Amino acid sequence: MVFCARNFRFDFPRSPLVMGILNVTPDSFSDGGHFLTPPSAIAYGIQMVENGADCLDVGGESTRPGAIPVEEQEEMDRILPVIFELSRQTNVPISCDTSKPRVAKAALEAGASIINNVAGNRDEIEMWQTVSRFGAGYVLMHNRGTPATMQSLAVYDDVRAEVEAFLANRMSTLVAAGIPAENILLDPGIGFAKTSSHNLTLLRNIRSFTRLQRPLLVGVSRKSFIGNFGKPGAVDQRLGGSLACAVWSVLNGVQVIRTHDVFETTQALAVLNAIEAQKK
Repeated sequence: MVFCARNFRFDFPRSPLVMGILNVTPDSFSDGGHFLTPPSAIAYGIQMVENGADCLDVGGESTRPGAIPVEEQEEMDRILPVIFELSRQTNVPISCDTSKPRVAKAALEAGASIINNVAGNRDEIEMWQTVSRFGAGYVLMHNRGTPATMQSLAVYDDVRAEVEAFLANRMSTLVAAGIPAENILLDPGIGFAKTSSHNLTLLRNIRSFTRLQRPLLVGVSRKSFIGNFGKPGAVDQRLGGSLACAVWSVLNGVQVIRTHDVFETTQALAVLNAIEAQKK
């Protein structure tokens, strides 16, 4: 199995890819306001690569529940200088976390190689055509509604089956729109239009999504449901739970882990890999 994104190609099986999160926003749930200026964001991106990130995911609009939408120009002003420099100063693919076709186009022109679209549930032919034209990678994530409405739509008869059906059907639509299957990553959308119970069910059954024959991406880093286990703590005290989810996911067939904590995640996966190798 292969994942392609412009000039980048990853052949699986191989070591899991670690996607470092870089939010250039004032209001993201975990690191909002930390990297608002291009120099600080660029420096942090370079640091994540040095810490082992295989990819960087740059976002200029918070997608947490209840987040306030950002105008296209403001989103571009936040992310384009960062994407431009990181695509030139690092040797890893840069992903743009956006749901807006015009922002996606500008990001790809600035040097991005992947579009991570949390609004993959929308029928957005302009987005798909843009991704196809650039030969970019595309993260197809399950979601419902918008950040303002998604948690009210977290109602399922069988969350695993419904998410799998959505991903399969939408992947067929993307291929028909011109995006090659080998350019698509699948993300079950942990925390997006999901309750804590739904999140656990998806993680427990994550291996079932390997039937779709595409690399799987899981983004669980620091999400609120982790705080339901153990002693309650602040957002930045969810590292242990995040690592538990990452290791579980990789053991069950996931190829890409999206995380705020690159150093700790790469270390955890390196230890896992060493243990696995010792069995041979």
